[in-house]
Amino acid sequence: MECGRCGDALDLDLDMEDARFSGMLKEGLLCRECRLAPPDFTRAVAYGVYSEELRELIHLFKYEEVTGAARLLGGGLSEAVLSLEGKMADHALVVAVPLFVRSQRRRGYNQSRLLADAVLKELRGKKLKAAHGVLVRRKSTESQFALSRKARRRNLRGAFEVRGDVANKEVLLIDDILTTGATARECARVLVKAGASKVWVATVARAQSERITAQQRNPGAYVAGWDLKPGPTHSFGGA
Repeated sequence: MECGRCGDALDLDLDMEDARFSGMLKEGLLCRECRLAPPDFTRAVAYGVYSEELRELIHLFKYEEVTGAARLLGGGLSEAVLSLEGKMADHALVVAVPLFVRSQRRRGYNQSRLLADAVLKELRGKKLKAAHGVLVRRKSTESQFALSRKARRRNLRGAFEVRGDVANKEVLLIDDILTTGATARECARVLVKAGASKVWVATVARAQSERITAQQRNPGAYVAGWDLKPGPTHSFGGA
């Protein structure tokens, strides 16, 4: 079972025991963190677990300049986005998590922006609208890798700023990986503060939890053999 807000796997002892006292909420059962410190986003979804071949491909895409992987990862990410159909507004604004200017210049691209563009292309029949410039990263932050969950949130406080009109609009936030959710939480916080009616989060992978479907438990079966050469968008064959 998973949290109805952040999508993290529930601790069947801790979370289910708490649920006896909190009752079933409209989102479903929530993990302890989402109950004690609810995020400003409505729901976070991910295509798969950050492990095995999926982790390898994301690493190549993010750090080794294998930008052709964006169309492949975007195919899976599109499936995660489609799981929000009927919940998220048709005209939601698609916003990629931004990099700080210096970081993007050093890398040469923003991997989240490439993923968002791949999703928009994959779902071009939908009414989603690109709005990447709406959210900017106003300062450089320490690497999140070795930081605790609490330190990650502190590190990102004040890192993002809204510079566009999101009043009364729903926003779909796109990123590559959701680890502790600190980045998604901070982005959602400033977007809601700026007037966004709802913020949804979609990532290729989730680093901290096991998913419940066979496809997501074994992403290698779907990632192995992917061709990174230019060509048509890969069709994901999972159920």
